[in-house]
Amino acid sequence: MPDISREQVRHLADLARIELDDAELDHLAPQLSVILESVASISEVATDDVPPTSHPLPVTNVFRDDVVRPSLTPEQALSGAPAVEEQRFAVPRILGDEQ
Repeated sequence: MPDISREQVRHLADLARIELDDAELDHLAPQLSVILESVASISEVATDDVPPTSHPLPVTNVFRDDVVRPSLTPEQALSGAPAVEEQRFAVPRILGDEQ
């Protein structure tokens, strides 16, 4: 079972520039030991005959053909717009001139 000491946690915290008090060191050391133990157990299972994966379920992209289909004309799409400018929806400015 991998074990990590308070001093090792303090050293890691110093490297990461994280200030930890004694109570936090006492709390984190056992938790990090459990994490290291879990990683070690996975390493025992992941042998060369097990291919690496990035997701536990097979994930594939689903694409469709890029086919032009009948749709609204610009005039039809803009017919219900509260404001139109140069055949586009006119929206309020979100950034001021100082941006």
